[in-house]
Amino acid sequence: MKRALLSVSDKTGLVDFAKALVALDYELISTGGTLRILSDAGVPAINIEAVTHFPEMLDGRVKTLHPAVHGGLLAKRDNPEHMQMLAEQGIQPIDLVCVNLYPFKETIQKPEVTQAQAIENIDIGGPSMLRSAAKNFAAVVPVVDPQDYEAVITALREDSLSAAFRQQLAAKVFRHTAAYDALIAAYFTTDPEPETLTLTYNKQQSMRYGENSHQKAAFYADPMAPAYSMVHAKQLHGKALSYNNLRDANAALQIIAEFTERPAVVALKHMNPCGIGEADNLESAWDKAYESDPISIFGGIIALNREVDAQTAAKMHELFLEIIIAPSYTDEAFAILAKKKNLRLLTVDFSQPKAAADREITGIMGGILVQEGDQTHETIDQFTVVSKKQPTEAQMKALQFGQTVVKHVKSNAIVVTTADQTLGVGAGQQNRIDSVKIAIEKAQTKPAFKDAILASDAFFPMDDSVAYAAAHGITAIVEPGGSIKDKDSIKKADELGVALVFTGVRHFKH
Repeated sequence: MKRALLSVSDKTGLVDFAKALVALDYELISTGGTLRILSDAGVPAINIEAVTHFPEMLDGRVKTLHPAVHGGLLAKRDNPEHMQMLAEQGIQPIDLVCVNLYPFKETIQKPEVTQAQAIENIDIGGPSMLRSAAKNFAAVVPVVDPQDYEAVITALREDSLSAAFRQQLAAKVFRHTAAYDALIAAYFTTDPEPETLTLTYNKQQSMRYGENSHQKAAFYADPMAPAYSMVHAKQLHGKALSYNNLRDANAALQIIAEFTERPAVVALKHMNPCGIGEADNLESAWDKAYESDPISIFGGIIALNREVDAQTAAKMHELFLEIIIAPSYTDEAFAILAKKKNLRLLTVDFSQPKAAADREITGIMGGILVQEGDQTHETIDQFTVVSKKQPTEAQMKALQFGQTVVKHVKSNAIVVTTADQTLGVGAGQQNRIDSVKIAIEKAQTKPAFKDAILASDAFFPMDDSVAYAAAHGITAIVEPGGSIKDKDSIKKADELGVALVFTGVRHFKH
């Protein structure tokens, strides 16, 4: 009779799996809560102590760490010396191990969990048995995922448990235990730059393709991802999200998180905002975002920080849009927007919006770069006026709005805004003056341009940007400062009557 050891935290499908093994003439060994469930279901199983001849000890911390278990798992069946050793020690081989681990992730996600509680949910025996079984997968069937129960039983019934399938199960075990250890390591690690970076992500979905149709892609989720993220976004309507959709939607979420005090709307295209509006009601905020760039918004991604109402929905319905993200939709608004079968309607938990992740990871050939997310948000009291001309109170509010927006635009980044609306965005140019020209060209045609300011994500390397902006009607500028030629920009601002403000903080976004 073959032996199977069952010890699981996730009891999904356990009883049916166990019954199927018994029907295949397996003797079951089990522990603790798993054994109780099997006994209650009338499934015959023996206690692990009957195998080890040693009682559980240390409040259950030690029960399966025993040669009678690991000898039975690790012995090579085609090695006569191994089998002789088992016989001499009275150890019976174990042919299948079904184990999943203490719920460490679920434990540390609980509010106010203590370190002591987290430690007690670090599984030791489970990973050890799984790794032993997976190492000897040629002889032992290692099972860690309830979703594999049916396939395993089918293969056993049909005597078709191939070496390739066994290896597949073993690989899953090692991925599972590696991910489990990575979570534990992350929980205890306080060093922002540890000597080894252990990351784990769970597959969320396969993508039809990546940035282009010839590139394969998949979406993997951080198991500890916050509620305010695309990982936990709920899609209510429309076709599946693409690789580019997810990246754009993530960028839109990062921007809209900057605006919490008033209703706001962000329109985004290719990772850059093309329109942002803020107002006392959502419909007016939409109007401002749309008017910012009614051409680029076509096929764009929209993020709103308030429940979508019917009036705003009706205006959005008039356009071709890819995605709309909001905290919620009124029934009437949803009915209006859902008339377009492909329009993706998503909700995200806006209770704790965050404009940047704690850590950003970027791939390069042969490695990754890791940095803190750009969570700095400058306020008016942190600005330094370096010009003779002082900004008005209204201009200072507009400068703060512009500074908030420009950090989310690809460098070289220039935005022209009022206190509650973008008018022109210059993004991703190889030199700053070209971004200035693009942003001002877009902004000049709008009535609100008379109240416009200009914001730059990095310093001006020379005074040409100040001169061009002033020549085209800009009277207030905010930039980080820090160039060896700052004095030239300040001099030019004074010559042309421009209020120039330094923040001391650069916001490159490559």
